[in-house]
Amino acid sequence: ERKKAPGNAAHNALQIAAGLLQQSRCGRPSHSGARLTQATSSFRSACAAARQKLQQRANERACANERRRALRTLSEVTRLRRRRDRCLPRDGNNGAPGAPLRVRLRRSRFRGDVRAGEAGAGFPPAVGAELAVQPWPAGAGRGGRRASGPAGEAGARRRGAPGQAGAPRRGGRRRRAHRSVLDFDFEKLCSISLSHINVYACLVCGKYFQGRGLKSHAYIHSVQFSHHVFLNLHTLKFYCLPDNYEIIDSSLEDITYVLKPTFTKQHISNLDKQAKLSRAYDGTTYLPGIVGLNNIKANDYANAILQALSNVPPLRNYFLEEENYKNIKRPPGDIMFLLVQRFGELMRKLWNPRNFKAHVSPHEMLQAVVLCSKKNFQITKQGDGVDFLSWFLNALHSALGGTKKKKKTIVTDVFQGSMRIFTKKLPHPDLPAEEKEQLLQNDEYQEKMVESTFMYLTLDLPTAPLYKDEKEQLIIPQVPLFNILAKFNGITEKEYKTYKENFLKRFQLTKLPPYLIFCIKRFTKNNFFVEKNPTIVNFPITNVDLREYLSEEVQAVHKNTTYDLIANIVHDGKPTEGAYRIHVLHHGTGKWYELQDLQVTDILPQMITLSEAYIQIWKRRDSKEETNQQGA
Repeated sequence: ERKKAPGNAAHNALQIAAGLLQQSRCGRPSHSGARLTQATSSFRSACAAARQKLQQRANERACANERRRALRTLSEVTRLRRRRDRCLPRDGNNGAPGAPLRVRLRRSRFRGDVRAGEAGAGFPPAVGAELAVQPWPAGAGRGGRRASGPAGEAGARRRGAPGQAGAPRRGGRRRRAHRSVLDFDFEKLCSISLSHINVYACLVCGKYFQGRGLKSHAYIHSVQFSHHVFLNLHTLKFYCLPDNYEIIDSSLEDITYVLKPTFTKQHISNLDKQAKLSRAYDGTTYLPGIVGLNNIKANDYANAILQALSNVPPLRNYFLEEENYKNIKRPPGDIMFLLVQRFGELMRKLWNPRNFKAHVSPHEMLQAVVLCSKKNFQITKQGDGVDFLSWFLNALHSALGGTKKKKKTIVTDVFQGSMRIFTKKLPHPDLPAEEKEQLLQNDEYQEKMVESTFMYLTLDLPTAPLYKDEKEQLIIPQVPLFNILAKFNGITEKEYKTYKENFLKRFQLTKLPPYLIFCIKRFTKNNFFVEKNPTIVNFPITNVDLREYLSEEVQAVHKNTTYDLIANIVHDGKPTEGAYRIHVLHHGTGKWYELQDLQVTDILPQMITLSEAYIQIWKRRDSKEETNQQGA
């Protein structure tokens, strides 16, 4: 009581009473008892006065708090009015008459529920009347959008929204989701237990944790670091820990879209027509599809191939829609289908117009490559682009259920062509001439023809010069593209040697695929080293006609034989220590871009022909495109 009484009267009365009580105990005169009684009554009256004064001060503080709450509520109403005015149509349609204003209230700031018909419940009358004045547009929520259906109703119940009597949500916790730290490109493993089962992502720090129970890593993390918002990476549901309730809010839909982008058929059909830049969360702009890939250590060879394949429209459209390959049945224990799943996820991330950042990390995709190739292609070791392309296309074809002869897939529909191979066995050069003539009469040495399919065409370069010129510099030769394409005209013969036998072969194309891949053979391997041929191939960007490389009967069937370049992969540097970069045509803008890992720059078409081209993808024109080109 002494501590609570602010006045001097109670303090003095307490001192007098204590002194008199001490005198009575020491045997002092008896009149001290009367004085003690008088002091006690004075003390009680002083304490009552102090209590009354404390109650008065408490009432004053409560009134001040009420006024502050009212002012904050009015400012909230003003802010919501402005937001509503921005969302309303220009014709002045303000929604249904009498509809209450929807106010997003935080429990830590306001006390009381906001309900339909009593928008000011728990607030001063003036504030309550102000809350119920202006209507809110039907179906409008944060930013003019509101989730509809059962999910939206459940969210309204959790927030204590109009029409429901549920408790208000903990908005403060929900607002702490930091999108700048979220990165869903890495493997979905718990950062502590390394388990891939029931993994949650903390939306505050971006780390992955397992479980949601009392002793789980996610629960402990939420209690220890006060991080309360988590996302289940498998069910795409949000939870608040340690309270352990589900959060339903339309403002978090952008996070689930980044984790698992989805594309409609209409959106996919318009991808090649859009030239609009997208803006990432950090403010950087990018073109969907023209996105840099992170070079983890030495995976630039795989990055170039993946970026080239992602800009082949039929292949891209197939993998953007997961329903195309989701129900393909594979044998038990088959891990090759993981390659299809990861490639589809990477394709959707590359073409996502709502990414949080302007680049993508192919970590999960490369992990699947290492696993499915049995470590023939690794992240930490440089590989050959042609070898990876050949393995990857055949692995995709096999994982999608294709076979060598009969069953087709999207890979064979896009890239597979056919040719005739004429093979003639040659006698050993050390044999006498008479014996050679006798051997040539045998059936074994007669020319044989075989029909074969191909995914890409290998173009041989002329031998590089061995000597320097008069200025002590190596001469870099140049060769036209049509000269090295003469290998497939059905007339040019080339000798191929094996360990014991020699063969003479010539090739003739019988079917041209919609997308034709050229692999220029720049590397020659032997038992000692790998040698690179630096010859520059001169090629046009558009209007490459391959009709002369088809036989006469095939030319009558193939009406469209003109191709345009859409991707050009370049290898720079030494054979074992070089780097890969790619030139890609963006169909929406008609511009060329150069991508090297995370660097994305525009480039002139004239500069592409001066590079050491290694792999090229050409697109066949259809009848409409060819007509437009001729008219232009």
